[in-house]
Amino acid sequence: MNLPTPKPSLQGLEAYVGGRSKIKGVQNAVKLSSNESALGPSPAAQQAYAQAADRLALYPDGHSTLLRDAIADVHDLDPAQIVCGNGSDDILTFLANAYLQPGDEAIYCEHGFSLYKLLIEAAGAKPVMAPEVNFTANVDQILSRVTDKTRIVYLANPNNPTGTYLNGQEVARLQANLPSNVILVLDGAYAEFVTVDDYDDGINLVTRCENVVVTRTFSKIYGLAYLRVGWGYCPPAIADVLNRLRPPFNVNGVAQVTAAAAIRDRAFTEAAVVHNETWRQWLGDEIVKLGLDVTPSIGNFLLIHFGSEQGQTALDADAFLLSKGLILRRLESYGIPNGLRLTVGREDDNRKVVAALREFVGS
Repeated sequence: MNLPTPKPSLQGLEAYVGGRSKIKGVQNAVKLSSNESALGPSPAAQQAYAQAADRLALYPDGHSTLLRDAIADVHDLDPAQIVCGNGSDDILTFLANAYLQPGDEAIYCEHGFSLYKLLIEAAGAKPVMAPEVNFTANVDQILSRVTDKTRIVYLANPNNPTGTYLNGQEVARLQANLPSNVILVLDGAYAEFVTVDDYDDGINLVTRCENVVVTRTFSKIYGLAYLRVGWGYCPPAIADVLNRLRPPFNVNGVAQVTAAAAIRDRAFTEAAVVHNETWRQWLGDEIVKLGLDVTPSIGNFLLIHFGSEQGQTALDADAFLLSKGLILRRLESYGIPNGLRLTVGREDDNRKVVAALREFVGS
């Protein structure tokens, strides 16, 4: 009997697997596995969310006008070049579906966000991995893998799960050496946390180049992961393609008004940056004192490296932390089996995880 079959590129495709969020039998586990905002959403965002309840029977604005205008105001952008999505994953998916087909290639970095490879494969294209150097993307490694079949380069900057980044000069060098028909996708999910002087989010490249797209999310610093809201800033021609491809009403109305309120609450966002800077530094210093290696990060998380001997591995540490009600992110799927990713949390949670790691190392 003949049965419906998916297109060949989907056969054998592995689904994306997120981090653990619960511990069986533990009611109040501390979740530090998903890089969620330590401070949560702003009061302004919560108020906008509550006020949207009386509009639940109505269709939302299919163009996300209110949200695009808010993003444009805050970042001084052209709203016509902003495309909103159900999380920035939406924008990343639209790009793969629009610009990749069987026979094409797309490049992602060795320890980059694992979704990129899945999107490339789902589109029927060939994923090409560019090795990193010291857990950091390398422009020369990326460029050396560009061929006449390359159509997209995905680059998370800052990168998840390492927290490393390419400075503005290196990103510009990468773009300048790509063929004009290759789209450079700069995934800036953690851009709002960055305070280093040599970082560039790439928006300036979009304004002068026809092959650069910047994606951003409201799931991280704005604390709206539950609502799934993201956006991309694109050259006009690419924005037009994505708007024709995306489903109608792809961003729900509650998400639109809540995200618009969140991005306009600059004082709350700045407080989140200060909290992150303070506690990321504290966590890094305290964990290094324990004799563990930590990759320097500019995001809201840290990559902690563990040993290879029995009792000292990341797997051992994870089991010990789970026994204490603490959830970190295991990284085998990212090619870092000896590492755990720790989200910067609230003060009490940060102190708990350091105390638990101290106990683990001491044991």
